Amino acid sequence: MKSIVQSRRDFLALAGKGMLGAAALATVPAVVTAQADEAIAAPAWPWEWKYVDPTKVMERTYASFSTHGGCCAAVVAGVVEELAENYGYPYNQINPRMFANGGGGYGRKTLCGSLGGACAVLGLFCESKASGSLRNQIYEWYEKHEFPQYQPVMESVFTVSNSIQCSDSVGNWMTASGKEFSSPERAARCAGLSAEVAAKCVELLNIEYGLAAAPVVEPAEEPAPELAPNEYIGTADGYNGPVKVKVTMDGEKIAKIEVLEHKEDMANAIAEIPDAVMKNQTTEVDTIGGATVTSKALLAAINDALSQVK
Repeated sequence: MKSIVQSRRDFLALAGKGMLGAAALATVPAVVTAQADEAIAAPAWPWEWKYVDPTKVMERTYASFSTHGGCCAAVVAGVVEELAENYGYPYNQINPRMFANGGGGYGRKTLCGSLGGACAVLGLFCESKASGSLRNQIYEWYEKHEFPQYQPVMESVFTVSNSIQCSDSVGNWMTASGKEFSSPERAARCAGLSAEVAAKCVELLNIEYGLAAAPVVEPAEEPAPELAPNEYIGTADGYNGPVKVKVTMDGEKIAKIEVLEHKEDMANAIAEIPDAVMKNQTTEVDTIGGATVTSKALLAAINDALSQVK
């Protein structure tokens, strides 16, 4: 037969999904409760993170906005209550409503309360260095993101805050939408924003703990440089990668050669080949000893540019 303390421990672990109610605890004798409180140690910090679905968290956060006291508490509820429903103890020991005073930029229109809720979650599951890194990633994303993408109840205009302040985030949206702060549209907008912040927080935690793969980000293509009518770009393959040059013509004369891009180690060839071509006004020049591949790549790039001259 299990001991009374062991039974109490099992009871806590299986005590239902969501918050552990006082009524349930009342059924356990007080002496048992006191013994069990001594026997069950508090979870070590940081708490263990377990996988949750960002989409589920987003849905729960949106619903919690109106029931838990606004943006800050909604984000904590969306994450912690989803964990509690899936995994029970100890996640069911936190009441997210304690974060309700974070709404409205902590009552002063300062840091967006949804970000405050995300910081609280990160601080629970990560040590300081990792928590700070993830916090900064959320801040950077928030400043440039078009909110609210998640809007299940009503359509909304999208706005970018370029800030993490509540006053800027909400203010920009109110100006663009023409809606008052007290409007249901504004509340729906902030609920959607909170939902997206909670989902972003969970996405980063899943990646941090190796429970999800980081999204593949394609490098942005650099815009093509603006060229004057007498300027031409040429490229060729070098020893370590592409070589790119810009040739400027003065009538039929080569007036200037600039090496725009290269990963070559032979600095002498990079400097001397363009000078030799300009001096002789031809690419029929000698390669640099010990830098043959780099020399030929530069000459090929220059010829590529000259081939475009009309």
